[in-house]
Amino acid sequence: MLCVSYQVDERTCVQFSMKVFYFLLSALGLMVCMLAVAFAAHHYSLLTQFTCETSLDSCQCKLPSSEPLSRAFVYRDVTDCTSVTGTFKLFLIIQMVLNLVCGLVCLLACFVMWKHRYQVFYVGVGLRSLMASDGQQPKA
Repeated sequence: MLCVSYQVDERTCVQFSMKVFYFLLSALGLMVCMLAVAFAAHHYSLLTQFTCETSLDSCQCKLPSSEPLSRAFVYRDVTDCTSVTGTFKLFLIIQMVLNLVCGLVCLLACFVMWKHRYQVFYVGVGLRSLMASDGQQPKA
């Protein structure tokens, strides 16, 4: 957007198309970041319920048998299960926080573009037309 010279009231097609493209990309980024947060949160909630045990060069984790989707998850080339139950949880928390920050930045970009386009209005125009219909003169 900085490469296009700014014209007042979007008088160039290039400027308008760049703003629309910027808004759509920001909205897409917002949706992708929120989906990433949701999937990381789901994986984190599964990890908190796991019971893990080491076997050979892998870590096998299972959900409690009371869960309807109780199945085994195998993390290969992991010799210590604490890296799955501890370090991987920390990684998921950091991923959720960073994706949430990215989503907030995209939301802010969408808000700024929306506000710039649709929330510029003049209150005085409506007030003058109402006062003129009542026969009153507006005060300066």
